[in-house]
Amino acid sequence: MTTSTSSDLDVIIVGGGPAGLCAAMYAGRGMLKAVLLERGITGGELLNTEKIEDYPGFLTILGPELAEAMTKHAVHFGADIRQEEVEGIHRNPDGTFRVTTSSGTEYTAPTVILTAGGTPTKLGVPGEIEYAGRGVSYCAVCDGAFFKGERIAVIGGGDAAVEEADYLTRYASKVYIIHRREEFRASRVVQERAFANPKIEVIWNTKVLEMAGDVQGLKHLELEDTATGSRSQLPVTGAFVFIGFKPNSGLVKEHLAHDAGGYIVTDDRMMTSVPGLFAAGDLRVQLTRQVTTAVGDATTAAIAVEKYLTERKTQRA
Repeated sequence: MTTSTSSDLDVIIVGGGPAGLCAAMYAGRGMLKAVLLERGITGGELLNTEKIEDYPGFLTILGPELAEAMTKHAVHFGADIRQEEVEGIHRNPDGTFRVTTSSGTEYTAPTVILTAGGTPTKLGVPGEIEYAGRGVSYCAVCDGAFFKGERIAVIGGGDAAVEEADYLTRYASKVYIIHRREEFRASRVVQERAFANPKIEVIWNTKVLEMAGDVQGLKHLELEDTATGSRSQLPVTGAFVFIGFKPNSGLVKEHLAHDAGGYIVTDDRMMTSVPGLFAAGDLRVQLTRQVTTAVGDATTAAIAVEKYLTERKTQRA
């Protein structure tokens, strides 16, 4: 087993999306000895996003292009990016952290910045993966503007689904909410807002069987009535799936403060309830989850790590 000791590293960054890459760039600028661990290609959800039009400095840019630019920027400042699948983050008795990986390599450092994000729950129906980024989306704020004047569907029945359906009516001409039951799980005030919106139509007791289209993108949904079993087609060019999101907070093998959904609670320095463990990006409790908020979190976290390490050295002197 290969081990990088705490004397080798100042900080371990777990996750290579926008937050992780930004943290690595700032760690390099701060002359910290850092390593970024990412199981696949760096970029995170940017790799699944076709166009981005809400990142300052770019009127429009492809998600993979922005991911590549962020990676090059981080590497320019000395980022050490390693392809590793992290299995656990453990706190040692001396307050340092041990990060275990599937390769058997362990990394140790006095601080960790967790930027592992999370995963939108998929429907798991045919066509969902094929049309991701070409009609199928998991983020209304990110992609809503691409559907101006079009007919779209939102799948789900919780607060996120109903709230985002209401939000999407500022762009779409018609928004269908498809829910497999006969009542929403969303809060009453959210439901009332949706029911009062003339652009929203609810399709109850219905599940999506397939997402179908052509080379241009999504064209319609294959539906099934959960009560009668009858099938139908719904012509839409967009489908927004909001049936859940699982933050990757389970990597931390010690109790830390989180909300009911598993999102990590931090202070204004992005420090979690575990000293030396910082969190940034989509797995943190916050109002919205965007590329801009992810890099903002990471900026704060990386600078806070510098200050934490200085304070730690002073206390140990």
